Amino acid sequence: MNRKIYHLLIIILLSVYAAGCVRSANPDVERGSFFQFRDGYPEIRMSSIGLLSETDEALINVTTDIVLGSLIYSTHDNIRSADVTLEIRILEIEGDFSRNVRRDFSVESSFEGSHLSQDVFTHNEEIEVKPGTFEVQVSVLDRSSGRASTRRAEADIPDPENPEISITTVRLLGKSDPDESAPFFPITTYTVSNTLDSLKFMFQVTNNDMDDPLEINSRLLKFRADDTAARPMNFNNYSPSTLPYIGVDMRNPTEVDAVTRRLDQPGSVLIEFRYAMLERGNYRFEVETTDESGERLYKARDFAIMSENYPAVVSPVELAEPLIYLMDRRDHERMMQIQDPDSLKEAIDRFWLTNVGNMNQAKAVISLYYERVEQANKQFTTFKEGWKTDLGMVYILFGPPWYVDRFLNTFIWSYSYDRSDPRYNFTFERPNMRNEFFPFDNYLLQRNQGYFNVQYRQIQLWLTGGILTTRI
Repeated sequence: MNRKIYHLLIIILLSVYAAGCVRSANPDVERGSFFQFRDGYPEIRMSSIGLLSETDEALINVTTDIVLGSLIYSTHDNIRSADVTLEIRILEIEGDFSRNVRRDFSVESSFEGSHLSQDVFTHNEEIEVKPGTFEVQVSVLDRSSGRASTRRAEADIPDPENPEISITTVRLLGKSDPDESAPFFPITTYTVSNTLDSLKFMFQVTNNDMDDPLEINSRLLKFRADDTAARPMNFNNYSPSTLPYIGVDMRNPTEVDAVTRRLDQPGSVLIEFRYAMLERGNYRFEVETTDESGERLYKARDFAIMSENYPAVVSPVELAEPLIYLMDRRDHERMMQIQDPDSLKEAIDRFWLTNVGNMNQAKAVISLYYERVEQANKQFTTFKEGWKTDLGMVYILFGPPWYVDRFLNTFIWSYSYDRSDPRYNFTFERPNMRNEFFPFDNYLLQRNQGYFNVQYRQIQLWLTGGILTTRI
């Protein structure tokens, strides 16, 4: 696979998130960073929030996570380290105010397989600005490779001299330690590990005109979403009335919690809500109030609870789930019923070794398969794990496409020089344009029975180890 074509594919996939002729997202809803994986580039995630300090100073707090496995390491005096430059640019959207902050780091790692690590190096920076609305740009340069990645967000800081009521962006934090004194850390991504002990939502309300007390209404909502693995390529297409077709039902949430707080004091108030860890699924924490003219003020933070190591696959359950694309569904169901982690890991190893036969060859096939799973998670995550999507399934089984054609609501992935060959040209369509009620791209493979032999042949390449020499 030509690396240039591969990078082009990633850029095309990322550009889809900006497509759409209707309002593609509610600017008052924060979703954190998606992974935006590009092979060979630093992988970064970031979040920012504008706040007023206790002395009414305007501040922007920026959190940047740098994935250790995306950096290039060198060894000096038995210490493995990567040299990184982080630059934060803050630009006033309607004005000429700007601030630049540059930091140089040497990120150390004692793990020999640092290039595989999904752990992150986290940097927090609090920067003084002035009241206003700003674009926050974070760039990370890996000085060994000379490659850089950039992420952007917005931050709004109210004017403490202005009597208007305002609500800042909602920030999501988590902690792993059940100890009450354990600190919370910002969560920069849409996905949240299910191993955290608890979550905290933080935002600031400003009201300098207190003729009437202010009521702040908050709700924690859960959305019904498809969480199933992609069905085989030769099955019937999804019916428009089914949840896999819709993807996630944002119009009919279930209310998990609702609280009303009354603010009697003027000025800026930092408000926090804490929750014990939630079950897996897609959620929204929202807050609202009304300003002095009766207009609704609204902010929200969307997030999804996923597996403990996401987007990596490490635990026996995480390793077993994606095998559904290689196994008979009934055999896979029996495997997933194994409760003991050690027994499940033994069943996974037995599956691979029994099929591939040769131990060394099996290790190479396993490494390739789960590398594809993790890359699918980083490239195609939406309301559900990337490996469960139709795009993820085809990517895992067949690898990166040779050619990609994108139209308004359609992807065509080609695995053949003959772009008209129906066996190796796959069409994906999304039922809905992205908008605030359908904020995720839900691309569905256009299935047909003719794909049975194609998929069967590809599965056999994986099970026999032939995938190492013949990709398609």
